[in-house]
Amino acid sequence: MTAPLVALTGSTGFIGRHLLAALAARGYRVRVLLRRPVELPPGTSGAVVGDLARPQNMAAALSGADAVVHSAGLAHAMSGAPEDDYRTFNTEATRGLAQAAARARVRRFVFLSSIRAQSGPSAEGILTEADAPAPTDAYGRSKLAAEEALAGIDIDYAALRPVLVYGPGQKGNMAALMRLAGAPYPLPFGGLAGRRSLVSVESLSDAVDAVLRAPGPLRRPLIVSEAEPLTVPEMISALRAGLGRRPGLLPLPAPLLGALLDLTGRGELRERLAGSLVARAAGLDALGWTAPVATRRGLEALARAGG
Repeated sequence: MTAPLVALTGSTGFIGRHLLAALAARGYRVRVLLRRPVELPPGTSGAVVGDLARPQNMAAALSGADAVVHSAGLAHAMSGAPEDDYRTFNTEATRGLAQAAARARVRRFVFLSSIRAQSGPSAEGILTEADAPAPTDAYGRSKLAAEEALAGIDIDYAALRPVLVYGPGQKGNMAALMRLAGAPYPLPFGGLAGRRSLVSVESLSDAVDAVLRAPGPLRRPLIVSEAEPLTVPEMISALRAGLGRRPGLLPLPAPLLGALLDLTGRGELRERLAGSLVARAAGLDALGWTAPVATRRGLEALARAGG
């Protein structure tokens, strides 16, 4: 029996690289869709070059594909990008690719959206897919608009909304936290009580596999999160445990920490450090999925491996 063929976008990015390796390891044939010719990474069954913002070669890219996994897009880390850019690369490119996939009779379209399509950087209570989406920035709005575009196309789809993703090669907030954990001095974050859900690239890849294999139709957003939310002190403690070190945390009161961040020009980190964003993968739970990685153990292993 021929293995399923998955067309994957974003294979050179942080998440896409891990998805490529994980899908190939699970027996899928993977055809990567690239913006420019590059050396093909291991696990690739083929490649097609084209620009999703100006759809080219889509018929060749999707011919014979059983599914599309779309992880390419303008990342949230590109702060300051014009809203039109987010709309072009995250919304319209997704719409065009899904329309091409529908014409090619692809069975399922898996879109890597974001929890930011549903919420700002912090949220009250525990988020599930039943909560009305309320994005607060251009990135989140572009991801939600892409999900809404998918709902209007005749194709079975799943819009995965991962929480903050961690793993080897990570960028943004998790990379900054890793650098802080590696610092030789005590850190003033011991008093932070806000809890945050995380998901490892291993768990996210497993969720993508679960969605590819799930009986259809799906046609809905699905939060991707590991089960145990952690505070920032617990994250740092886990990372430092992986480095063979004590937590080294000082319980600086939140107002003083906020003043310190303001003085150092990092006031924008206040909400991300002190606020909570807890999410439950209710939809994936209903499909029988359980995250294979426990967050504390995942962070320890990440630190041991050098991040």
